[in-house]
Amino acid sequence: MYREIFVPVDNSQHSDWAVDRAIEMCRKTGGRITGNHVYAARLHDVRFRQLETGLPAQFQTPEEIKKQRKIHDKLIEKGLQLIADSFLDQLGKRCESAGVPLTRQLLEGINYEEIVNEVNRGAGRLPGLIGFDPNRAAGYDGGDKVRSDVKLGENGRLVAEDEDAAARLVGSSGRQYDLLAIGAHGLGRQQLSQLGGVVARVLRDIEKDVLIVRDQQPLEGGRFLVCVDGSSYSYKAMKAALELAQKFGGSLFVCSAFDVEYHHVVFHNIKDVLSYQASKVFKFEEQEELHNNIIDKGLLKLCQANLKRAEVMAQQYPDVPLKTQILIGKPFQVIMQWVEEIKPSLLVIGRHGAHRVENTELGSQAENLLRLAPCSVLLTGVVGVRPEDIPWIEEDGQAGLPWAPEAEVRILRVPPFAQGIARRAVEEYVLEKVGNAGPPPTVTNKWLDEAIQKLLPTHMQLIMGIGSAEEIALAEVKATEQMKATKVQGHDADPEPQVPEVETKCPVTGAVSKRPRVASDPIVWTEEGWQRLQLVPLIARPLARNTVERFARNHDIWRVTTHVMDDNKQAMIEADEFDVDTMMAMFTELRAKQIRGEASSLQAFIEEAKAQGITRCPIRDIEAKMDKCPVDMKTVTPEEAKRAVEKLLQ
Repeated sequence: MYREIFVPVDNSQHSDWAVDRAIEMCRKTGGRITGNHVYAARLHDVRFRQLETGLPAQFQTPEEIKKQRKIHDKLIEKGLQLIADSFLDQLGKRCESAGVPLTRQLLEGINYEEIVNEVNRGAGRLPGLIGFDPNRAAGYDGGDKVRSDVKLGENGRLVAEDEDAAARLVGSSGRQYDLLAIGAHGLGRQQLSQLGGVVARVLRDIEKDVLIVRDQQPLEGGRFLVCVDGSSYSYKAMKAALELAQKFGGSLFVCSAFDVEYHHVVFHNIKDVLSYQASKVFKFEEQEELHNNIIDKGLLKLCQANLKRAEVMAQQYPDVPLKTQILIGKPFQVIMQWVEEIKPSLLVIGRHGAHRVENTELGSQAENLLRLAPCSVLLTGVVGVRPEDIPWIEEDGQAGLPWAPEAEVRILRVPPFAQGIARRAVEEYVLEKVGNAGPPPTVTNKWLDEAIQKLLPTHMQLIMGIGSAEEIALAEVKATEQMKATKVQGHDADPEPQVPEVETKCPVTGAVSKRPRVASDPIVWTEEGWQRLQLVPLIARPLARNTVERFARNHDIWRVTTHVMDDNKQAMIEADEFDVDTMMAMFTELRAKQIRGEASSLQAFIEEAKAQGITRCPIRDIEAKMDKCPVDMKTVTPEEAKRAVEKLLQ
């Protein structure tokens, strides 16, 4: 528990509450408080120099300016030290009455920088104390040395003289702290501020645990709420919450949250963005099936495992009442809702979560909770966090199925955040088909293909990156060749000519001339339209281009601008139908090349759309019905084939 607690004070209400919580903790643990105030005498020097131009003429000589600067510096420094000393006097009285040991400390410099340096490494800058009584100065960290560069004149006023820079500071404390307890706001609090400026800056760089105090609610007999997400950071927070709940006779509430809406929002957003490229290419409704069967259920199992680990930790604290809860939604949002419901005296969270990105200072969920939580928050730091500290549960000892090397290579292409869920889904599918009797089956390419086709929509196979990219690479080469025929000329803002013309070049003389456009001339793309087309993954780009150009020709448009692309998007959304001619042509090509879900990124999402050439139903739905088609496509006319397929798909 916390025995060395660092408490910055500024005589504000929140600062007083932070002192109360620090004293409350120290009385339970036998700990000690280091009361601190930081002052910045040097900051006033800049403004004083700005005001020098307004001084009377007799004070404008270089010698006099130098003298006035030194006197001003010492007056300001001594004044700030006396104010800070008064703050610590109040803290000293409260600690004395509570029987809690106190170390008084002044630091000189930028407040948040000195607090961070002192808490992390004991490296705050301890100043010499101007004009302090030596006996009183000895009561400070490093305060046994009194500044000797201050002298009084015959009139009792400070005398300017050259300072010894080394005498200004007496080193650093070298102390080690367990906890920083700080008020959420300071003296300069504004009505709409969520956190004080010093606190917000300090939070970013502190490595130790930080207690942000927002109210006067005591810890004794209180409710403690802790959030776990499976990371070692969260289980450090869990341990701290258990220890506090036991020390103060409180109850503990544990939650784990997952967001089922995020994937829906993302894919619907993708749908809107890509609809001008190939609107209605895929059945986005299939996302519901995917989320329910794999992603949502997988996340639910992860949350259940997170809480089970928390319960294992709680077994070592049998006197602490425990309640667990799975929350569904954006983590910080649903945690805030639960906070409003149970009204905890303390919210305990880890500085980072399971998805920490290297070199980040603070997790996004933690930052939101620190700013929005109405109660005090304990933010556990990164010191002493180890991956092996994640509690072991029975499920951790369950070995997965063996995987054939070729299947293992394919599953490793799944993005890391989804790999565990994908692997487990495939293994569950295999066990469902084979059963638990006999030796465990091996997951081969055959089983993997079956599981993919059963569990994932075609476009999600591409998103998950399960498969070989060889045929996709060939398709990209072909797409590059097809795009070379696109004609790009002019800009969206160019005026529309009354008579559209095209340039022609004599194959013999090379002379260039112009003639009026005819219907068979190629469509022209503006630079802006062409750049927008580049957003489409390469393999899908020819289809996207052809779709827009067909729309343009049908509406007697010869130049494709971004406005035309938007019109095409809206027309396809309103039509909500697939083009059977394009579907049949591309389906034949797809069968020949056997392009399947064989990519490793979101790019493949559109690549299969290019290969399939459909605007509503997944290609596998067509394929499944082809065997039922009563028409031999090799012997009938295209019109008969089209009518047959339309009837089949009704």
